[in-house]
Amino acid sequence: MRSDVLREFEKLPARALMMATGLQRKDIEKPLIGIISSWTDLVPGHSDMFSLERFIERGVAAAGGTPFIVRVPAICDGIAMGHEGMRFSLPLRELIADAVEDVVNAHQLDGIVLLTACDKITPGMLMGAARVNIPAIVVTAGPMLAGRRGRERLDLVTHTFEAIGRYKAGEISLEELLELEGAACPSSGACQGMFTANTMACLTEALGMSLPYCGTSPAPLAEKKRIAEASGEKIVELVKRGVKARDILTPAAFRNAIRVDLALGGSTNTVLHLPAIAYEAGVPFEIKLFDQLSRETPKICSMRPGGKYLMEDLHYAGGIPGVMNRFYEKIESNPTVLGTDIKEIAAAARIWDDDVIRPVDNPYSKEGGIAILYGNLAPDGAVIKQGALSEKMRVFTGTARVFDCEEDAMKAVMEGQIKAGDVIVIRYEGPKGGPGMREMLAVTAAVMGMGLGESVALITDGRFSGGTHGPCIGHISPEAAEGGPIGVVRDGDKIHINVPERKLELLISEEELQRRLSEFQPKQKEIKSKFLRKYAKFVTSASKGAIQDV
Repeated sequence: MRSDVLREFEKLPARALMMATGLQRKDIEKPLIGIISSWTDLVPGHSDMFSLERFIERGVAAAGGTPFIVRVPAICDGIAMGHEGMRFSLPLRELIADAVEDVVNAHQLDGIVLLTACDKITPGMLMGAARVNIPAIVVTAGPMLAGRRGRERLDLVTHTFEAIGRYKAGEISLEELLELEGAACPSSGACQGMFTANTMACLTEALGMSLPYCGTSPAPLAEKKRIAEASGEKIVELVKRGVKARDILTPAAFRNAIRVDLALGGSTNTVLHLPAIAYEAGVPFEIKLFDQLSRETPKICSMRPGGKYLMEDLHYAGGIPGVMNRFYEKIESNPTVLGTDIKEIAAAARIWDDDVIRPVDNPYSKEGGIAILYGNLAPDGAVIKQGALSEKMRVFTGTARVFDCEEDAMKAVMEGQIKAGDVIVIRYEGPKGGPGMREMLAVTAAVMGMGLGESVALITDGRFSGGTHGPCIGHISPEAAEGGPIGVVRDGDKIHINVPERKLELLISEEELQRRLSEFQPKQKEIKSKFLRKYAKFVTSASKGAIQDV
């Protein structure tokens, strides 16, 4: 075991320090298991993790390991949304990966259980696991239960973010809006739809890094505690068998995860996170793989945002094993932390609702939920959640309304300055230009809530929340701060979006485009935060997963 280095005669002082924590000498002889937890009172997706830590500890101890709890920070994107705090969200992913590497290697742990929930924490944990390449298993803390108002089921995005737009449009009263505020989020857990946190939980399971049904099991259920305890037991087995993270995180695992993502209509943020995890695992990855698989993977689930079902519906309908069962012939053989092949898990699944998880010959759409667009506005690609896009807006030409930050665009939307036929352009919000590549959920939700989703598009070198739906295109690469063409768009320019043909075009002549680019000097922002200055220095393009090139 890795920890044998601590048992050498000369390492007596290290063992003395370990015994100072209350360990017995026999405990030091067992596999040393880190429980890397993001428990915090700050984030609803993480606030009840304390009890899951106890159950993981029980599992580790029962299987003959010695557990140690280590905590890393967490951010709630919903709370950080729409202000400066969102700049710190994506950089947290790298911070967590670094923390996992640092602690695991400093203490020579034999295995790790990664207890996580929200948007950037889960990919950060997986990146760290791939980087250190020791036995690892992920426990995602689970989705929040649906809110209720009478018989109406509520979720965060539809009934808070979009409700603000409905209030501004005069559709609901202030009293109703405040009623929704108190009812939309009734329990701990990741927000109820197929937003980024839950998408990543589902894809972690599809990768083979979580036990079956972990990705969809709601946070308040006793089932989640049983999964946590079983995961603690399983990590000791993985250590004894010598099964490491990269043994599971293979090219086939990533293709399986993308296919599940497309079938679910998951968050566009996966186009950042899967490449970043693959990079740490040493697996070659290009974002065009999403588009290649999308053309042959129908979307078989209708999940909010844009759909009708919530995470608890998916869980009770058959969960991720049920989704993989529908694609059994296309799911590729690959090991999992359970110890069985992923195809065995798919084959054994039962599907309880044929509308929540439809057969592939009766899909919600013939293509997968994500499309990658290219053109003179996005030479290196851009991302749209086509599974949450109306048929009317799949081909659209509009007039550019250009903003150099999210706040200015939000102000224009809320003041009624955006009209039918506009294309909102938000730039200098990319990984370097933000810095931090903020999510634009506040703006996109306001557009949808004010009834403009069938007549206004939005494009940005920033990104979107998993809660975004409608004609919204993000991750435009190269970004404005790196001299990308989005930086030379002007008010009044015509922009053409063609999702079926995967095109995003600025409708000016090539000569005019090259003239503008030759004269273009990207704006330089003053970055007050030392953390963000360091992040901006090393972060790469969104088309590469916004990884850090160090």
